[in-house]
Amino acid sequence: MSGPAPAVALVRHAVREFFGAPGRTALLSGGQLCVAVSGGADSLALAEAAAHVGHRLGVRVRALVVDHRLQDTSAEVAAAAAAAARKLGVDDATVLPVTVDGPGGPEAAARRARYAALREAAGQAPVLLGHTRDDQAETVLLGLGRGSGPRSVSGMRPLDPPWVRPLLDVPRSITREACEALGVRPWADPHNEDPRFTRVRLRSEVLPLLEDVLSGGVAAALARTAAQLREDSEALDQLADELLLPARNGPTLDIEPLLGAPAALRRRALRRWLLDLGARDLTDAHLRAVDALISAWRGQGPVWLPGRLEAKRAHGRLAVGPPGPSKGE
Repeated sequence: MSGPAPAVALVRHAVREFFGAPGRTALLSGGQLCVAVSGGADSLALAEAAAHVGHRLGVRVRALVVDHRLQDTSAEVAAAAAAAARKLGVDDATVLPVTVDGPGGPEAAARRARYAALREAAGQAPVLLGHTRDDQAETVLLGLGRGSGPRSVSGMRPLDPPWVRPLLDVPRSITREACEALGVRPWADPHNEDPRFTRVRLRSEVLPLLEDVLSGGVAAALARTAAQLREDSEALDQLADELLLPARNGPTLDIEPLLGAPAALRRRALRRWLLDLGARDLTDAHLRAVDALISAWRGQGPVWLPGRLEAKRAHGRLAVGPPGPSKGE
């Protein structure tokens, strides 16, 4: 009896290897695994692999299909994706209609709506996402182009609970071959061909040009770079946590323990502290301004932060709260 097609076997292997890593089986303690399915090749190949591996691990596998309702036929596309996932072996498939609105343009709004719906529907179960090595390369290039710093250039994490990305080392071409071998026809999202979207132009113009100029292997090299930067970033985050621990003083931060630290490490510690207090969408400019309250103190006033917050210095400590009168030293 012959085994699965090579591409199908590779996708299954990626999922099996992910959950076989130390500590990963704990993710399945609730007995359920969810897969985000769009109907594209990446998510359908992942759904089949998740069902194959998940059933052997004794867990129930659900497909979650988000209907963004941005196109006239979106309901039919979502229903077809759910039906395809069932045929590929998942135990259940649920369509999640969402409303896409809010700031940041259609891409950002759709992403917010999608992730919120997936999180709510999954409950405590992990959610597998079909991001491939090519998606990782595009993410790294976006981070480089925007000057977003090493955290952004380190790309997507394989595990960022509840999100699970087991295919970050798998090329997009493999998922397409897997679908062909499985006899399913993926849906081609017209948004993925629309040059108005930056990621589409990266995929269709920039990466092919880089592959040509640099004689191939660019996507794999960018993905390796992201993995190396993630390892460095995780080590630095641990050092920043150690720096932050003695400085925490209830809701405030003592300045003295931070003064002699390298600026880059101190800003990492500040970022963690600010996020813990509810700040969001912090930029490098925000962090440098808050850091200046420690390293370049001249009696300056509070630093405004997203989320209607401000950071201010008083009596050798930093505090974060709603805007209000400042009491400098």
